Amino acid sequence: MNKLFSLIFLLLSLTSCGSKYKIEGTSSVTSLDGKKLFLKVLQNGEWVSVDSAEVIHGLFTMKGSVDSILMVTLYMDDESIMPLVLEDGAITISIDDTQMTAKGTPLNDALYEFIDKKNAMDLKIADLQRKEARMVMDGGDLSDIHEELNKEGEALANEMNAYIKKFISDNYENILGPSVFMMLGNNLPYPLMTPQIEDIMKDAPLTFKENKMVKEFITKSRENMQLLEERRRVEQNDPMHP
Repeated sequence: MNKLFSLIFLLLSLTSCGSKYKIEGTSSVTSLDGKKLFLKVLQNGEWVSVDSAEVIHGLFTMKGSVDSILMVTLYMDDESIMPLVLEDGAITISIDDTQMTAKGTPLNDALYEFIDKKNAMDLKIADLQRKEARMVMDGGDLSDIHEELNKEGEALANEMNAYIKKFISDNYENILGPSVFMMLGNNLPYPLMTPQIEDIMKDAPLTFKENKMVKEFITKSRENMQLLEERRRVEQNDPMHP
């Protein structure tokens, strides 16, 4: 009997420990020195602090355990700095004036590889305006320039959408899929069923569709789409509408 109780106690101890994390952070941003940083998780619409540390001479450390893997955001006061995954292992955070990374664990490595590649694509898209100015200065025909750059812009947008969808679909079953999906949705002015969102959802497994954040976003998106459709019908049937 004592052996049975010992085994049960051991199992409870093991399950209660959850994932143990240790964060070693460095910052070359002087404005962070002496400031307190917080790890916050979104719970029921509110950001709740799960850990904190003071930046001293550009260094900060956090460690603890969580019952399950969490997507968290690093904050300074009420200012969001960067996302990261709180998971088992040693996480290295680096913050400077041009780049922020969280690496050392599988999900953080995957997340920041995705962020780096997406940022590179964003720069290519942003460079199209500068390219247009250069082509105009070189004496190119404006209509030809617009046609060429529109094709380039469309190709880059399609590449970006395909990359985002692949990353989300590769991570449907872990915390990265829903989290990056919500980052995508948060870039919209309000929840909407865009073609990109529809494309992601049509192949998604039930576990992804039933994720609380995803489900709430999709429900609100469909409600908004219905309201927009009703508004269009009213405007079309209104004889005073131009």
